[in-house]
Amino acid sequence: MNQVLPHAMMPSMETNIIELRDVSWRREKKTILEQVDWTVRKGEHWALLGLNGSGKTTLLNMINGYIWPTSGRISVLGHTFGEVDLRDLRKQIGWVSSSLQEKLYASDKTQYVVISGKYASIGLYETPTEEDFETARRLMEQLSCIHLYDRTYQSCSQGEKQKLLIARALMASPDLLILDEATNGLDFLSRENLLASIDELARRPDAPTMLFVTHHIEEVLPVFGRSLLIRRGTIFEQGATRETLTTETLSAFFETGVRIDWRNDRAWLSVP
Repeated sequence: MNQVLPHAMMPSMETNIIELRDVSWRREKKTILEQVDWTVRKGEHWALLGLNGSGKTTLLNMINGYIWPTSGRISVLGHTFGEVDLRDLRKQIGWVSSSLQEKLYASDKTQYVVISGKYASIGLYETPTEEDFETARRLMEQLSCIHLYDRTYQSCSQGEKQKLLIARALMASPDLLILDEATNGLDFLSRENLLASIDELARRPDAPTMLFVTHHIEEVLPVFGRSLLIRRGTIFEQGATRETLTTETLSAFFETGVRIDWRNDRAWLSVP
């Protein structure tokens, strides 16, 4: 059974992918997010940056409908929260996080891990079709991990597992793909290899809108043309990446003097 939204719920070409209007979230009298306004348009790829505890994960949980705003309005893929079945909406959102690696079954074959994304399940309990296997193979080829086909998940490296998780997320043909600190725990070469695959994916004409969540400035690829900086639950700055990731802005953001040097269209941060 294909896990897609009913035709009436499919986003139109003009639909904004994410709209947050004056969104706040409070818990136990503590404000976690405050007056967040943010619009992600179709075809844009965004980098979302912030230190640990800045509110990034809360924001992602809210976009996926796992928590509800204390105040404000949220619309994702053209559907306003409160007027849509969030269980259906989530099927069109791919969320890749390194924490998911621990939940998957180590002995599963890699192609079954990828195919399970179609059913949003941990483990595969449906009988895959030949088309499912063909799609999994195509996605693994796109992400340069086809050599892992028919291997067990536990035999793969950290970077290889992350590629498989991205392929898994793409099995449901999402309109929005969230890469949540996808390079966490990778060494330099593995990180660059994964970033190259992400870059290639983002440049495809059929790519979903992508959010790349990180706290490492140098990981922001040129394809992520817009960036959002979040600090202490508020949006510190947002806009074109070249105009946002500047020495002046990031020194204020980190509340310490830093320097940004641009090399190969990527911003590299250092402390003078």
